[in-house]
Amino acid sequence: MIVGRRAVSALVAASALLATAGCSSGAGGSPGVSASASPGRTSAQASPSAERTPPAKGTVTVVRTVAEDLNSPWGLAPLPEGGLLVSSRDEGTITRVDEKTGAKTELGEVPGVSAAGEGGLLGLALSPDYASDRMIYAYVTTASDNRVVRMLYDAKRPSGDQLGAPDTIFKGIPKGMIHNGGRIAFGPDGMLYVGTGENGDRGLAQDRKSLGGKILRLTPEGEPAAGDPFPGSPVYSYGHRNVQGLAWDAEQRLFASEFGQDTWDELNAIAPGGNYGWPTAEGKSADAKFRDPIAQWHTDDASPSGIAYAEGSIWMAGLKGQRLWRIPLSDTAASAAPQAFLKGEYGRLRTVVSAGGDRLWVTTSDTDGRGSPKQGDDRILELRVS
Repeated sequence: MIVGRRAVSALVAASALLATAGCSSGAGGSPGVSASASPGRTSAQASPSAERTPPAKGTVTVVRTVAEDLNSPWGLAPLPEGGLLVSSRDEGTITRVDEKTGAKTELGEVPGVSAAGEGGLLGLALSPDYASDRMIYAYVTTASDNRVVRMLYDAKRPSGDQLGAPDTIFKGIPKGMIHNGGRIAFGPDGMLYVGTGENGDRGLAQDRKSLGGKILRLTPEGEPAAGDPFPGSPVYSYGHRNVQGLAWDAEQRLFASEFGQDTWDELNAIAPGGNYGWPTAEGKSADAKFRDPIAQWHTDDASPSGIAYAEGSIWMAGLKGQRLWRIPLSDTAASAAPQAFLKGEYGRLRTVVSAGGDRLWVTTSDTDGRGSPKQGDDRILELRVS
């Protein structure tokens, strides 16, 4: 729905809850850690008991390559019946990958995608009622804006013709050649969270009337969700430069990764109504009105996109940094210095998704125009982590 319509859902309220990798530059260095941000919960239900603090040092093992020869993969959504849906940013297609054999089946092309610069067919998410409605949500750059659409998936139809016509549920997110955001995810509360960028217009991040440089919280129908911090607005948090990673920990607390410009990339613990500082602050700030990141990196070391939660840690993909970061958590803070894995081994890393337990799926991003593709790129990897 277009912004401004009244919310029609009274679901559980929340009680509390980048230049791009190719553009960013900055000297290398050790990541910093801050413990000042604290996200609230996304559900009024009692949270599970706190997990033990993970060890300061973890491990990563590449179990196997799940699939190869993908073109500009961006979004990744595991299907409950088996298989992985992957979006191609540049081709505007959605493909199902058999996670056991690597076989690929194209569902179809999403109409209206305008793939230029960092825009195109970006994040994917499955409906909370996917078992009954078979709906796929996607973040799409069009000729005029960024928007969220949903489509019926019918696997019984022939390959290439398995997607229904897209239904636009939310539009008007500013678009540009850069900083289009693009990550979408349904939270534990059943609401849709949307990470957006300020498309190079820095002032949008602090303008709460703009949808740029925000995390949005919507009903599955695209309305501002009940309990959002600014009445009648879908804005959940603001002061962001370019949000491309969203994940919840075992306590249902929301975390988000964010591209910095020249100095600091960030992992933030998200609180409803929180101001994360951009463009006034990049990284930690002395200004108490801004929420500090729980960890920060020089842009050469990260330029982060997707994140996932597993084994007591947030796992964050690095594009320019070409590595996977582990950030162990203790409550709402990083409990130890972030630890890097896979440095330079697979090139640029875009998306990280939990595969259950100690397993992750990770996509590479070497065919996006900023990488150096090797034979077999791009790939989906299966990792075992601790």
